[in-house]
Amino acid sequence: MQEQSDFGGVGLMQTPTARMAPAGQFSLSYSRTAPYRRYNVSLQPFDWLEAGFRYVAIEGRPFLTASSDRNYLDKGMDAKFRLWKESRYLPQVALGLRDAGGTSLFGGEYLVASKRWRDFDFSLGLGWGYLGKRGDIDNPLSLLGDRFKNRPDQQGIDQTGEFGLNQLFRGPISVFGGVEYQTPWEPLILQLEYEGNDYANEPAASPLTQDSPFNFGARYQLNDNFTLGLGWQRGNTAMASISFGTNLSGLSQIKRDPAPVELQSAPSEHTGDWQAASRELQANAGVRVARIIEQDDTLLIEGEPTRFRSMPKTTGRANRILHNYTDDDIETFRYRWQAAGMSLREDVQQRDKFVAAVQSAEDENDYRYSVYSQADTQRGGKVLYEEPLNRFRYSLGPGLDQNFGGPDGYLYRLYLQADAEYHTDRNGWLAGTLTWTFDDNLDRYEYIGPSELPRVRTHIGDYLNEADLGLINLQYTRTAKLDDNWYAMGYGGLLEMMYAGVGGEVLYRPFNSPFALGADLNYVRQREFDQRFDLRDYSTWTGHLTAYMETGIQDVLAKVSIGRYLAKDIGTTFDLSREFDSGVRMGAWATFTDAGDDYGEGSFDKGVYLSLPVDAFFTTSSRSRMRLAWQPLTRDGGAKLHRRYELYDLTGERQMGHYWDQTNDAWE
Repeated sequence: MQEQSDFGGVGLMQTPTARMAPAGQFSLSYSRTAPYRRYNVSLQPFDWLEAGFRYVAIEGRPFLTASSDRNYLDKGMDAKFRLWKESRYLPQVALGLRDAGGTSLFGGEYLVASKRWRDFDFSLGLGWGYLGKRGDIDNPLSLLGDRFKNRPDQQGIDQTGEFGLNQLFRGPISVFGGVEYQTPWEPLILQLEYEGNDYANEPAASPLTQDSPFNFGARYQLNDNFTLGLGWQRGNTAMASISFGTNLSGLSQIKRDPAPVELQSAPSEHTGDWQAASRELQANAGVRVARIIEQDDTLLIEGEPTRFRSMPKTTGRANRILHNYTDDDIETFRYRWQAAGMSLREDVQQRDKFVAAVQSAEDENDYRYSVYSQADTQRGGKVLYEEPLNRFRYSLGPGLDQNFGGPDGYLYRLYLQADAEYHTDRNGWLAGTLTWTFDDNLDRYEYIGPSELPRVRTHIGDYLNEADLGLINLQYTRTAKLDDNWYAMGYGGLLEMMYAGVGGEVLYRPFNSPFALGADLNYVRQREFDQRFDLRDYSTWTGHLTAYMETGIQDVLAKVSIGRYLAKDIGTTFDLSREFDSGVRMGAWATFTDAGDDYGEGSFDKGVYLSLPVDAFFTTSSRSRMRLAWQPLTRDGGAKLHRRYELYDLTGERQMGHYWDQTNDAWE
């Protein structure tokens, strides 16, 4: 397990190393070295890229905008790139940015190399900015120009959120480095480091002294996830830390789903009870059947997968059930997958090949090569059964809203959420979400950040604090498949907590193509704070043209949206994310608009997020997902409408994804 530094990210204590955590690693850590308390999150989307963000509470330095005595809380984002992987003779080399956006109170850049020898791991680097405050070496980049000789002053607090590009790799530098020693007792690691920071110009409330540039520390790994740290820094100050880490790429849970039905001999004639077959398909294979159709020697199932994320597992279980209900005249099982009433694709299964593979592993390859998928094309046939529409669906569960990092301190809201849908037909439904707050500390909410833009998001605290019972969403939605590759959706009502209105979306998505293009347009009006049916005066048009591209590189999805945001600013949102084999998606976004300094704090929006499959935490399979997102500030600029549904998500089965890598799931 690669240890987290005081600033988060793999490193020693105050200094980074060139080491990287395994791809998919997610880490939370806390460290205290007076007068700083650091709360860190680190993500490893690739084995060559580490990204992180943190809050630093500066004890004794007040938050100037806070109404009570609270410590100043600084926000920062980091990135580290591996330039060279360690070999037998050469070290691993990495380039990094620390506290790259915002006030840059701890901003710095570095180039570092690490080399392992037996139980020792040595690191040596060059630091700029905060990492090189000692400034005892002239910047070698000054050979490229005089601008690299001096580093501009730190940006002011009013520039929070901006990248200090004019500071990068400028000014004098210092050497830093250290060593880790893996003791014979496996849980214990000892550390020694030399800092390039002399603490002569700190953002603390009072000056700090450094009696020694050498820091000493120890890390004790409690178990596979938790590590404790102790150290002695600056020659006069104790350090304590705790970190939690887990690898999301392998996140899974043992399943206790019903076993696949036993394959029986084919009956002499079709079943007379297709309703029973439909119910068994739902209960065992996770297929919500719409219709069962006979087309000569083919049995076609129109339906929606509802349980298993693996489509081969769904079809494998369904094949067994259909084989037990149909006579030998049926040679092919065809599945026309749908979502929200829209047909997405067809998976075609040869019955005899499947049966032979179930009975003998030697025939599994023949079955795999017989399976194919195609766009939804074939129509007609005899309808054997049509499942009555399940009109009403509902769910109930707890929720947590929280905000951490503003002048009002940590704010939270615990609530119960009720979701319900009433389907008028297979392509239309009324959906609503009601929340009841049973515990919060939103009475502490006072600060509203400065903004020259319309207040489209910064009144979020008023919406959360105004009423315990809130109608978050109440809208009617209709979908349609316009042509072979075109999908459409229209909606109207209370679209989200803060806006009501009407809108529509179209999506061009060819079958199994890495590329898709969508456009949405919405007219919205701001809702009153009590989240009932009354509306405020502010209204606007908002919408975006969005391109989606499955890059084919390590399962990375790239999205670019261009359009008009809620505050009437025009701009672009870039979103990059990677999905691991576990189904976890790790991503980040950044939005740039023409709002400029009218943003208030910073000139663009940014954040990171995780999209987690629910069944990774439970013993029952599910296709549901939950999303965790973090952004340093709530801004009015670059604010999008939070639409409940998006066509790209609804049409996910249009893409084959890892279908062919999962064919062994057909036997589970």
